[in-house]
Amino acid sequence: MKIKLDENLGRRGAAILRAAGHQVTTVAEEGLSSTSDEQIAEVCRADRKCLVTLDLDFSNPIRFTPSRHAGIAVLRLPDGSGAGDLLQAFRTLAAALAGNTMDGKLWIVQRGHIREYQERGRG
Repeated sequence: MKIKLDENLGRRGAAILRAAGHQVTTVAEEGLSSTSDEQIAEVCRADRKCLVTLDLDFSNPIRFTPSRHAGIAVLRLPDGSGAGDLLQAFRTLAAALAGNTMDGKLWIVQRGHIREYQERGRG
């Protein structure tokens, strides 16, 4: 799967996803830092890349309609969480991607758990 990591995510998360066989790029690598959420979403849509982010704005299915995208994964961490929690969320995402597709879906990824939003009339 082709994945783009938002600017608030780093090398260790990318390494986990790459080790699981995914093609991973980052917003920073592509010179898109400080770009609006809408522009990031449009670039991902055009490139057919799943967006992985900590930005809760992307969890709004009205603003970012899942069916228009190759997938949006919002990593949701508990208050006071640290790097270990973030890496566990990445591991949860990588494990879920092993047998599933995110195309047209919004996933809220938590440590050991994924909630999926899919628009009515799809799937």
